[in-house]
Amino acid sequence: MTQAQFFSAVAEASGLSKAQVRQVFTAVEETVLKTLKPGGKIPLGGLGAVKLVDRKARMGRNPATGEAIQIKASKKVAFRASKELKEAI
Repeated sequence: MTQAQFFSAVAEASGLSKAQVRQVFTAVEETVLKTLKPGGKIPLGGLGAVKLVDRKARMGRNPATGEAIQIKASKKVAFRASKELKEAI
């Protein structure tokens, strides 16, 4: 499914125009960025939750040479599916 198809499906299901759906998703995107940046958590109803997770520094291997390398600590966005979503799938 493409983004345009997704917006069309949401517009059809909600009775909103495609332009209104696009505005809503732009507002959602901005809110997600503002909330996650300082380390917040965002519940997504019956789908699950999105949060920022700290990853520790660790040792890894260069797959081309097999050489051991140090992987820096980083942050990643993690999605945790709800029980309802897991059961539905």
